[in-house]
Amino acid sequence: MGLEIGQKVKVRRLRDRVSQDLVARLGQVGVVRQFKMVDGSGVGVVVQFGDDFSAWFFEDELMVTQ
Repeated sequence: MGLEIGQKVKVRRLRDRVSQDLVARLGQVGVVRQFKMVDGSGVGVVVQFGDDFSAWFFEDELMVTQ
């Protein structure tokens, strides 16, 4: 996908069971703030939303927006 820091992304799906706070982010737009190593082989994306809430996602859970 080639995400970059500062890009706007929309949460399009969630892979795993997560908290209600995270479920509420489905369909919301946030900004890529950093990348994070997950489980030793994958890369996660830390996304910050307008209300200063941030969380990490797998790249395939996100979609680039304008």
